[in-house]
Amino acid sequence: MTIKEIDFRRVDLNLLVTLLVLLRERSVSRAAEKLYLGQPAVSAALGRLRELFDDPLLVRTAQGMVPTVKALELEAALKPAVASLQSVLFEPTVFDPGKAERTFVLGMPDWVEIWLMPLLFKRLQQLAPGLRIAVKTSDPMRVHDMLDQDEITLAILPSCSTFDSEASPRYALPLRKMGFACVYDPQQVALVLPLTLEQFLDFPHLLVTYRVANEGVVDRILSEQGLTRRLAYTTPHFGVLPNLLRQLPALVCVPEVLAEHWRQHFGLATSPIPLTLPGFTVGLIWHASRDRDPALCWLRAQIEAVVAEAI
Repeated sequence: MTIKEIDFRRVDLNLLVTLLVLLRERSVSRAAEKLYLGQPAVSAALGRLRELFDDPLLVRTAQGMVPTVKALELEAALKPAVASLQSVLFEPTVFDPGKAERTFVLGMPDWVEIWLMPLLFKRLQQLAPGLRIAVKTSDPMRVHDMLDQDEITLAILPSCSTFDSEASPRYALPLRKMGFACVYDPQQVALVLPLTLEQFLDFPHLLVTYRVANEGVVDRILSEQGLTRRLAYTTPHFGVLPNLLRQLPALVCVPEVLAEHWRQHFGLATSPIPLTLPGFTVGLIWHASRDRDPALCWLRAQIEAVVAEAI
């Protein structure tokens, strides 16, 4: 017989708790005191229990109330069951990072992975060596579906508009505001800084686009001024650009943290962009169904800490 075929309607959990207290105290009056109930209420509960189990349960003797064999059987079976239920219902789940074995699937663009993950992964290896991280490349156009379909546990995205979406139940936490910078190889491009708009437009440009678009935020700002730049190469991946810049006299506009990373690790040069561009916010997005997950709460706190230390 499966659980769903059993009729529990006559069973009150409070009755079972009362039975356990009665069996422990072997006295209606003492049980009533422990339960903060009146003695008549406990006596009535005992009557219902006797009817439910078709057994006297507690028998009055000269030495006091003595449990029946049925009552002792019930006590042995119910004590661990009620304790387990109490733990499930009322005790908060504790996440121990040092002992945890779990995989988190994180969705992010490749530039966020390049910037953030070396710092985050080092921290996680120190605090929670049993955690495994799997990264799925994602962009703002797909991330909502990926969260809804449980393809990813958490998204780390550069998009202010994403945080305001009410298309499905999600939560968001802004992490850091940032802007853009222009990057080039000083061996390929000879510039006298500060970079002027005329110089900016003289060179071909590389562009990262997720939908094979032929323009980005820079192109929209230029269009408002009646200007255009020459796009020589578009790609959905940031990672290929440093090697391209080393071979071509070209410019690329990327998030400022990525530009700094490339300056340090690839010997590229950076310059402010000679345009007034809007900034953006990098933040976390997760599905409402995971909001109270202690492990995910802990992971979000680690990401916040890493970003704060990197500023």
